[in-house]
Amino acid sequence: MLGVDISSSSVKLLELSKHGDRYRVESYAVEPLPADAVVEKNITNVEAVGEVLKRVVSKSRTGVKNVAVAVSGSAVITKVIQMDSGMNEFEMEDQIALEADQYIPYPLDEVAIDFEVQGPSEDNPERVDVLLAACRKENVDIREDVMEIADLNTKVVDVEAYALERAYALIEPQLDSQGEELVVAVVDIGATMTTLSVLAEGQTVYTREQIFGGKQLTEEIQRRYGLSVEEAGLAKKQGGLPDDYEEEVLMPFREAVVQQVARALQFFFGASQYNVVDYVVLAGGTSSIQGLTEMVEEKTGTPTLVANPFANMSVGARVNASALGNDAPSLMIACGLAMRSFD
Repeated sequence: MLGVDISSSSVKLLELSKHGDRYRVESYAVEPLPADAVVEKNITNVEAVGEVLKRVVSKSRTGVKNVAVAVSGSAVITKVIQMDSGMNEFEMEDQIALEADQYIPYPLDEVAIDFEVQGPSEDNPERVDVLLAACRKENVDIREDVMEIADLNTKVVDVEAYALERAYALIEPQLDSQGEELVVAVVDIGATMTTLSVLAEGQTVYTREQIFGGKQLTEEIQRRYGLSVEEAGLAKKQGGLPDDYEEEVLMPFREAVVQQVARALQFFFGASQYNVVDYVVLAGGTSSIQGLTEMVEEKTGTPTLVANPFANMSVGARVNASALGNDAPSLMIACGLAMRSFD
C-alpha cells in the first residue's frame, strides 16, 4: 500500500517494500497544495487536493493503487474499554454497537468506528483491553473522495498519531538507550500545526496539537521582501535572500520554534506523571532549519535530533536519495502509513 499524507501545505506519497526485516523505499513524491485547500488538517477543497494527488502519483511513477491515509488525532476519539476475553470479534462488534453511545458524543449513524484487542487486562485476567477508535464519517468519506479522483483505492484509514508511532519504531534504534525504556518527545512542526507526541516504551502516552508552523516564516519573508507565497517558499528552501535575513527573520523564528517546543513540553509535564523526557525528536518540514536542533537541545537540556525514518533503508532506482534525505523529517506520517502494507 502507498502511504499518503495530506497535510495543510502538501501531499506526500511513499511506497515501501520489505525484504526480510529491511525496508526499501520504492517511490516517493511531494507536491505543494494550493492555499486553503486544507485548513488545520480539514480538507476544504476535495477537487484541488485530488488533482494534486494525481500529480504526486504520476511524479512518483508508482504502479500501486491501494492506499493507507490518516485522519488527524484531534478528529478522533479513542478509548480503552474492557470486554470479556471469551468473546469473538463478531460478539465484540455487537457489544460495542450497543455500548458505543456511552463513549461517543455524536449520533452513531454519523460515526466511523473500529476496535482492536490490545491484550489481557492488567486488572482482571478474565477480561481484555480493547482500543476503541471513532471519528465522524465525513472525515473518512472526504479522504476516500480525494483518493478516487486520483484513481486510487482507500484500503486503510489510520490515525496520524498511530502512523507516527509506527515510524518512530524505525528511529528508536538510532537513540542510545542502553537497554532502558525511553520516554521520547516527537515534535512534528508542519506548515500551520505543531504536534507533540510523547512515547513511553514505544507507545503514545500523550499528544497535543497547537497552531504554529513554518507558514509563519514564509509569511514574514513575503512581508519583508515583497515576494509572492511561491517565491517566499522557494527562497526559504533554496536561499538567496538578502544579508539581513539570517539575523532579522530566521533567528527570531528559530527562537519562536524553540519557545513552542519548550512550552509544549511544560504542558506535558503538567498534565502527566512525567517530569523529564530522554530525547526530543524533531519532525516535519520546519525541523530541518539550520541550527534549530542545537537551540532546542540547549533550551530544554535534552538530547535532540532530527527524524530520519529512512536511515537504515535501501533506496530503489526511481528514488532521488538526496531529495529523500532532505524531505525525510516531513515523511514520518507517510512512512508510518506505508508500513501498514506489512501488518
